[in-house]
Amino acid sequence: MKEGQIKISSENMMPIIKKWLYSDKDIFLREIVANGVDAITKFKKLVTMGEASETEGEEYCVKISVDKKAKTLTVEDNGIGMTEDEVEKYITQIAFSGASDFLAKYEKAGGDGIIGHFGLGFYSAYMVSELVEIETKSYKEGATAVKWASDGNSTYSIDASDETTRGTKIIMHVSDGEKEFLSEDKIKGLVKKYCSFMPYNIYVNFKGDGKDTALNTVLPLYAKSPKECTDEEYKNFYTDTFMDYEAPIFWVHLDMDYPFKLKGILYFPKVKNKVELERGKVKLYCNQVFIADNIKEVIPEFLMLLNGVIDCPDIPLNVSRSFLQNDKQVQRITKYIVKKVADKLTSLYKNDRTKYEECWGDLANFIKYGCIKENDFYDKIKDIIIWKDLDGNYKPLTEFLGIPEENGEDQKEDKDKKETSKPKTVYYVSDPQQQAQYIKMFKDNGLEAISCDTFIDPHFISFIEYKMPDKVKFMRIDADVAGALKSEDGAEDSVLIDIFKNAIGDEKITVKTQVLKNGDVPAIITVDEYMRRYSEMGQFYGMTDDQIGKTLIVNTANPVVEKIKTLSDEKQKFVAKHIYSLALLSFKKLSPEELTQFVNDNLLLLNGYLDN
Repeated sequence: MKEGQIKISSENMMPIIKKWLYSDKDIFLREIVANGVDAITKFKKLVTMGEASETEGEEYCVKISVDKKAKTLTVEDNGIGMTEDEVEKYITQIAFSGASDFLAKYEKAGGDGIIGHFGLGFYSAYMVSELVEIETKSYKEGATAVKWASDGNSTYSIDASDETTRGTKIIMHVSDGEKEFLSEDKIKGLVKKYCSFMPYNIYVNFKGDGKDTALNTVLPLYAKSPKECTDEEYKNFYTDTFMDYEAPIFWVHLDMDYPFKLKGILYFPKVKNKVELERGKVKLYCNQVFIADNIKEVIPEFLMLLNGVIDCPDIPLNVSRSFLQNDKQVQRITKYIVKKVADKLTSLYKNDRTKYEECWGDLANFIKYGCIKENDFYDKIKDIIIWKDLDGNYKPLTEFLGIPEENGEDQKEDKDKKETSKPKTVYYVSDPQQQAQYIKMFKDNGLEAISCDTFIDPHFISFIEYKMPDKVKFMRIDADVAGALKSEDGAEDSVLIDIFKNAIGDEKITVKTQVLKNGDVPAIITVDEYMRRYSEMGQFYGMTDDQIGKTLIVNTANPVVEKIKTLSDEKQKFVAKHIYSLALLSFKKLSPEELTQFVNDNLLLLNGYLDN
């Protein structure tokens, strides 16, 4: 038996490991299993080179054993194995000194942004163990098996082992405070999370009776060529990976070998709630080893609304987030992913417009959010953004603006040419039910409006106005109806204005008279578009809807309005106030007080009708 001194101050190293990596303690198993996978890969490479011989019928695999009674967790591989000299070199010297260097840099950086913790390797076992043993036998002819042990402090021992099988066992004696890792279900869960796509079968508590089932998939679908995959396989992979049993609407298969390696699949899930953005989960892998979910330095934020897997060996995962943000290779990868998603959407729009429109309800929020967050994405898909008109038909914005679709060189604008035309007003509906009367007036007069009824639309139309300041401005359908529906110009009726002002008794309400094209409606309420938008933003700071000025447009083409002047003062006030209540009802939901008053007025009308 040989004993030795670890040359670094490991008693100072262990607390650092536990401090900085505590929140990611689970990853120790991934690191140990990944080392076993790496050992197998190295051995297979030697076999192909003719420098090693494999055992006939041998299955390359990693076996994990949980022994509650002995309080041990063992990870065993049948890979390359190690000699005594190699154990001294790779475990006693390199592993621990590498750990010290790594943690020194990690601590100096304040723990900022170490993604995936690749490189922790062997010593991560001490995150959950009070003692770690290694039993290993090298593939080399004549090599004897070796047993190494250390409690992670300053001493270790090396002795002969009775092991006769090529490969390595890592035996972790689990600390009293980490007993959860002696649960077979817990270990299986960690394997499925971190090792589900590793390239060799992984078993937990292998019995060797032929009934054992590996917990991982050694050739995940994303690793195959897109031409080899069927729609059914894509859907099954989605269900198995994300536990979502509602089929995705479509997907993008990423497959790049040059100038960087990247494979993956991004899925567009069905939207479960159309009034909010639901965060998806994009799983990042490196050589089929799980790293983390939703790494925003690699995956653009808007793409995190999707579900997917991305495997990229070229991403330097052992560096800080700030490095990732500035790394040119990572930037190329990000641009590639954005381009592939944009290409898929564009292809669907051009080649299957019917399906594209059917999917728009699921895609709209994602696309609009992506445009706002990522300018490159907007530039690529701006021409395939569609809007629903009052009849339920989808059109690109250019059709509402009367702009013919351009292509080729015609799309290039002369930079020296200044736009002199005024932007065209596009009206929109934000609440089809509440704004039903306004919609009817528009449709009766052959006017167009678009639907903007999701929470992101107020932000998106402002974004489009910013992008196209000379071409479009948006106005809600109740913002300037007179401008769209006014029949003729004429002098305002000051008498009518006074009647309504006195009846309403609210100085914040502006009253105007107009001749509208539709004579059935006695009055409508409008609010300045930009004041209303400001008010909606101000609601976050306590501003109420009542604090913005409203305008009552009294329609002098309406028969009831025409008769008001002939009524007594009392009836003038009653009718004017009731007309205002009707207009208010079409504009917004009435407050309890307003609704009570409206009901009482209707009862008076009914009583008067019965009396006559």
